[in-house]
Amino acid sequence: MLKKMLLGIVLILLFVPIYAFKIEPNLAIVHRLHLGDQSKPEELKVVQLSDIQVSESYATNRLDKVIKKVNKENPDIIVFTGDLFDNYAQYNHEQEIIAKLSEMKATIGKYAVWGNHDYGGGAARVYEQVMNAANFEVLKNAGETISLADGKQVFIGGLDDSLLGNPSIDEALAYRQGYDYSIMLTHEPDVADGFIGTNTQLILAGHSHGGQVRLPFVEVKNVLAEKYVRGLYELSDHTQLYVNTGLGTTKIHARMGVPPEISVFQLHF
Repeated sequence: MLKKMLLGIVLILLFVPIYAFKIEPNLAIVHRLHLGDQSKPEELKVVQLSDIQVSESYATNRLDKVIKKVNKENPDIIVFTGDLFDNYAQYNHEQEIIAKLSEMKATIGKYAVWGNHDYGGGAARVYEQVMNAANFEVLKNAGETISLADGKQVFIGGLDDSLLGNPSIDEALAYRQGYDYSIMLTHEPDVADGFIGTNTQLILAGHSHGGQVRLPFVEVKNVLAEKYVRGLYELSDHTQLYVNTGLGTTKIHARMGVPPEISVFQLHF
């Protein structure tokens, strides 16, 4: 009996690192959420991606399964909430990235914001150019209003990175006029409290990686992702915040209990 228990422990200890380094980081789990007044018809489908962090551990060909899953959703809008690069100075492959991101299709448009890693290692010189070349509009304390076929209007805005950029909620919201639904993009989730009282319906963020590795009684947290770590939150004024756990990894290139995520929001308003 003791030998069997010891064997079982040894097998678990061998399997866990294999799973954490080789299996879970290669997944791409789709999470679907219906938000808003569900007594009304669906107006908009938004797909969120975050924290790709291309590197030697997350080469561009790893995006192929993500592209297939995103396009299968037939989204109206695709948003990317920052950290395209992990360390640009060590791994960039700009043209490959442009080619992959260009394959993602949205019927209305594709939008992105800056992440802290998009400023480091020289990435600040190329991030916006790369995203624009892949047909993403980069929102840096800016936004635009989209008119839907039924006449309703959706505002989508984005903040500059809150760690290495110069974010301004007031500047971003100054672009907002008449609207039926308002979506704001930010890389770091803990700044979401700054939108309380601004009549913003949905905030989308990333940065946290959901902790990346979740162990019993231990939760890894990131700067400006300590209060809001993963999943859906409702702020004090009923604004909804969703924190995407990202696709790639950083520092330790492993995931445990926090698989890479594609978020799909079906919005009713």
